[in-house]
Amino acid sequence: MKLCVLLLICLSAGFAAELPVRQVVLYKSGVGYFERSGSLGSGESARLDFKASEMNDVLKSLTLTDRSGGKVTGLRYDSSEPLERKLGDFPFQIGTGQPLSAFLDQMKGARVDLKTGTESLSGAIVSGRSIEASDKQPGREQLVLLLDSGDIRTVDLGAVSSLRFADAKLDQRLKDYLTVLSQARAKDKRSVYIDSTDAKSRDLTASYMIPAPVWKSSYRLIFAGAGDPTLEGWAIIDNTTGDDWNNVRLAVVSGRPVSFISRLYEPRYVQRPTAELPEDQTAGPVVYEGGVAGGVSGGVAGGVIGGMLGGVPAPPPPPPVPGMAAPQKRSSAWFQPSAGLSMNRMGPSTTALNSEARDIGDLFEYSFSSPVTVKKDESAMLPFLQERIAARRLLIYQDGDAIHPMNAAELANSTGKTLDGGPLTVFDAGSYAGEALMETVKSGDKRLISYAVDLGTRIGTKLDSSNDFIREVHVHRGVLITKSAEDETQTYTIRNIDRKPKTLILEHSIRPQFKLLNQKPVETTAGAYRFEVKLPAGGTETFPLKEEHVYEQSTMVSSLDSDVLLTYVQNKALSATAREALQKILDQKNQIADVNRQIERADGELSDAGHDEERVRQNIMSLNRVAGQQDAVQKYAAQLSTLEAKIAAARDGRGELQQKRAALQSGLNSMIEGLDF
Repeated sequence: MKLCVLLLICLSAGFAAELPVRQVVLYKSGVGYFERSGSLGSGESARLDFKASEMNDVLKSLTLTDRSGGKVTGLRYDSSEPLERKLGDFPFQIGTGQPLSAFLDQMKGARVDLKTGTESLSGAIVSGRSIEASDKQPGREQLVLLLDSGDIRTVDLGAVSSLRFADAKLDQRLKDYLTVLSQARAKDKRSVYIDSTDAKSRDLTASYMIPAPVWKSSYRLIFAGAGDPTLEGWAIIDNTTGDDWNNVRLAVVSGRPVSFISRLYEPRYVQRPTAELPEDQTAGPVVYEGGVAGGVSGGVAGGVIGGMLGGVPAPPPPPPVPGMAAPQKRSSAWFQPSAGLSMNRMGPSTTALNSEARDIGDLFEYSFSSPVTVKKDESAMLPFLQERIAARRLLIYQDGDAIHPMNAAELANSTGKTLDGGPLTVFDAGSYAGEALMETVKSGDKRLISYAVDLGTRIGTKLDSSNDFIREVHVHRGVLITKSAEDETQTYTIRNIDRKPKTLILEHSIRPQFKLLNQKPVETTAGAYRFEVKLPAGGTETFPLKEEHVYEQSTMVSSLDSDVLLTYVQNKALSATAREALQKILDQKNQIADVNRQIERADGELSDAGHDEERVRQNIMSLNRVAGQQDAVQKYAAQLSTLEAKIAAARDGRGELQQKRAALQSGLNSMIEGLDF
């Protein structure tokens, strides 16, 4: 009886029903929403097949609905242990491109039987090595064996015709290793089984998110005579799921919701701490020292008893429990498909437009009302937009080295729908006019696109700049702050060669240090001003843009020399009070400079007098050695006395000058400290 039940379970698992795909929604974040549904017979399980790489997203997003009122009792799926963990159980590893000698080197001690030509050898592996090629000999691999005779033999692996392990268990381990690698490469399909305890038929719906190719947008902008052009949009989708999409409800969503991978499929292991009871520890020997004080003879030794050198060791503390990773928060948003879509035929293309657009939060969805069929490993192009769009033709020029501007159009999204970003091909009067890239444009927003070079307009630029001039001067607590300005004027000379008027959008880069003075932009982007210039037919226009760069400089007033101070005193940007205060500081600095010059002259006089005094002393010493020169000695002695008096007077005068300079400097410091304007 048990055997019959087991066979029934195996048969039900083997013939589990597959639920076909009913709805697909593709997003820009690399995932797709899929809905499968179908009827299941009594006792029948449902099976969903996925790629191994899709299982993490399936386990994160799978939801089940039984519309017949049944209850789903659980899910089963093919588990997967990480390949690295499986291979880690083997005593050897085979790396990509690993030579045979390196593999055999891991098997030291293993016995092998090998043949080289007519010779057969048996022995234990000592080592394997690889010898690089050189100019004298080619590269080769060698195996060192310990033969049964006790000889150590080196064998060139290139000459070995066959090799096998003598140990059958090791030989089987190698086969198992290769089997694991083969299964990991080949077993890409994973199945999820949905079981139920109900004995009646059921209508089951399963929805989930899995990785999917990003859908792409492609547009055609068609100018045909007067009036607004037609914008035609196509969605390009790819079916790489491995299942056919037969008559599915399909939708594509513009926007990028957050999407990530959480590793839920692979078994997760944690490192557990090692813990032991203290009584499980073995007792160690105890060694006692000898006593250092005498005791009663024949009795128990008294006094100090030697401390233990060895004893029962305390058990080591258990290692800390590894910190558990904080659980990641997950959010789920369930998609509700739209219904009641209409069929339209319009626009230059004869393709039927059967899409409906709607907002879903911050996203925008295009749903195709008619069922769509896309076979596995196929792609499709589906029209989702054909409408007139408000547009005007322009020229665009971005400041740079280009001579010609670009033919462009300003598109105002008046469709009431979000236009997903993508390439745009422009047709004018039935002819190809160029191509452009368009970012995503929300309803009511506008974008500029450029698609061709306008050879009928030429633009030249000229840059003029003025010298710096001081605009403001402030002083506080001895620090002088100046605000200076530098003007730059970039003049655009624009010549329209064609015999028709044009409108040019001139883009000029925003420089954070510069302020625009003479023109008002019609629009400002994050990095540029946009100006609109009307060009007459066959005429030339000049468009000057004047900008000003204001910058500050800080200087200590005490470090300014007289010439620099004089320029500030003469600057009309300063108030009369400020100029008067700086003039006083300038006068004080000039007085200090005059005293410094007097001190320098005094130093020169002292130096000259010192040299004269030394010369007179030398003369006196020389004459004292000569008889009959007493009159000359007396004469020089009188000169020496006069020089000493002169030197003393000069030193006194220099000291007075230093005191005067110190007083002037102190007054200057007080004046500088008191400056505030």
